Amino acid sequence: MTPFVRHEGIVAPLLRDNVDTDQIIPSREMKTVSKTGLGEGLFASWRYTDEKTRTPNPEFILNRPGFEKATILLAGRNFGCGSSREHAVWALSGYGIRAIIAASFGSIFHTNCVRNGILPITLDMEAIQDIADIATKKPVKMTIDLQQQCLLWEASGEPIKFQIDPSDREMLVKGLDPIGLTMQHRQQILDFMDQQKTLRPWLFPETD
Repeated sequence: MTPFVRHEGIVAPLLRDNVDTDQIIPSREMKTVSKTGLGEGLFASWRYTDEKTRTPNPEFILNRPGFEKATILLAGRNFGCGSSREHAVWALSGYGIRAIIAASFGSIFHTNCVRNGILPITLDMEAIQDIADIATKKPVKMTIDLQQQCLLWEASGEPIKFQIDPSDREMLVKGLDPIGLTMQHRQQILDFMDQQKTLRPWLFPETD
């Protein structure tokens, strides 16, 4: 995965509560088990007036001038609820989204974001609305510093701090998946196994 240390990008406000994974990517768009090629199906029911011809809906935020290449999504409450389909995160990543700011997330969706290199940031609704009030009127560029756990945008003045689980931050900063994170402790695991072979040899039967 691409490490996430510091990112600068355009914010796309989508302040809808309870956006579920089927709205993020409808099941009819999931024609592959691959992680790639799903970006075109992102928000397909909202993004296109005709999904077969892919006619853009000019009212949808990602089709508005200046927002087409947004990499930071600003959402409402309970974003990513519903089924646990990982395709929803793959579609966001395929489109180019690197971070999602929301008041709350579906728990499985939150985990899937971290495992696929997307930073989920939780802020209170008041802070989100303050950003949206400006970002809805014109494209706003925001800088997210994961090391310092803060974000800065043109009207914020002071950096806005956010919290993140230390292990999630480590995975994102180092570009690791759960296996990669575990393999950082490979030597300790091997040492533990050697110790257990001495203390509990019956757990390791000899094979012919």
